[in-house]
Amino acid sequence: MNIPGSGLAKGLAVTLRTLTRRAETVPYPDAQPELAPRTRGVIGLFEENCTVCMLCARECPDWCIYIDSHKETVPPAAPGGRERSRNVLDRFAIDFALCMYCGICIEVCPFDALFWSPEFEYAETDIRDLTHERDRLREWMWTVPEPPALDPGAEEPKEVAAARKTAEKLAKEKEAQEKEAQDKEAKEDGA
Repeated sequence: MNIPGSGLAKGLAVTLRTLTRRAETVPYPDAQPELAPRTRGVIGLFEENCTVCMLCARECPDWCIYIDSHKETVPPAAPGGRERSRNVLDRFAIDFALCMYCGICIEVCPFDALFWSPEFEYAETDIRDLTHERDRLREWMWTVPEPPALDPGAEEPKEVAAARKTAEKLAKEKEAQEKEAQDKEAKEDGA
């Protein structure tokens, strides 16, 4: 049976209970909030890894990444070799006024040049200042946290397993060669 006004009484009871609790808000400018380890704040650029492949700009759904480059000729590595050409990055900019923080650019980068930084304090008074050039993106790179350690129970990556197997094989071959050389010396000394 519904008693008239019971909903109002329940609502007031919740309000009174909440009023007596201590507030759990963080006074933000004075105290920094604790962020989750995988917080998406701003995108950092590790310029040395960028090969100007343009994948990030092509895959961006908002078209907020601007890249300019030029080609340079590199002398041959060995005498008699041929000259090579390579792309040199002139401009790398991200317009954070357009960016929707989807992370596609970071996922498609085959050379690990883009990373998420948990830094979130980059507000500007003018919207035109939200286009960050490569110098500013490089500054964000130093705030990128180290990747988490691998799960101890996880499988070893195939590349590491192959390298380990090759190293063990080479070590066994070297041991066998050393033992063979010692046996040969022992025979020569005994004869």
